Amino acid sequence: MDLKSLTVQVIELAKNVGSFIREERETFSYDVVEIKGLNDLVSYVDKTSEKKIVEQLAILFPDAGFIVEENTRSEKRDYNWIVDPLDGTTNFIHGIPCYAISIALELNGEVILGVVYEVSRDECFYAFRSGGAFLNDKQIHVSNCKQLSDSLIATGFPIYNFSRLDPFVNTLTHLMKHTHGIRRIGAAAADLCYLACGRVDAFFEYNLNPWDVAAGALIVQEAGGTISDFNKGTNWLFGKEIMGTNSYIKEEFQNVIQTNFAKI
Repeated sequence: MDLKSLTVQVIELAKNVGSFIREERETFSYDVVEIKGLNDLVSYVDKTSEKKIVEQLAILFPDAGFIVEENTRSEKRDYNWIVDPLDGTTNFIHGIPCYAISIALELNGEVILGVVYEVSRDECFYAFRSGGAFLNDKQIHVSNCKQLSDSLIATGFPIYNFSRLDPFVNTLTHLMKHTHGIRRIGAAAADLCYLACGRVDAFFEYNLNPWDVAAGALIVQEAGGTISDFNKGTNWLFGKEIMGTNSYIKEEFQNVIQTNFAKI
């Protein structure tokens, strides 16, 4: 498989659908918002975008299955496209910048291709296995921040699963006191890409789905960063928790997360 060529085609697809999302934002009305669950919003923009993406991916690689957020298609195979058509839906609905298309390809649990197109800033992050990570065709790398006290951290706040709120708040408290600060951007795919290009130095969040993290995590890894679950293991794609760092503060940051979220 020519992953480089396939990545180029996925980038073109993401940008085309991104243009649709950008146009819809200009006239978007909150009246068309649907409620999937507590604080879990969706609109025709998410659903139409996913349909467009799935239709084209099925043409690009017919043998692959799909793991997608809005369930327009669901069929797992050895290869699977993992798609979030609009990560940061709440931002989009409220007219707040930072919402992204996230498309990844995985083979038996290993992500081998990832594209994240941040629509509002026209920024396209992408990577394929062993090919490096890029932002708008320029190679990117994680930061050189060497200690937690000098770092900027990204995270996402829980919106409906509050079962781990106490350890989450304890972690925030520690990081507020021992870092340059914490940022909550509202789109996990973008958080990971900002880690990959050095805008932030670490990221963590729980209750995420594969489509939230698959593409961004590969981009971090190909940019020289580290990805793990909260127990420093590898169950981050389907395990609903993830943390990422640059290579320098990995141990220090992972110890903070593991200590606060230790399994009882």
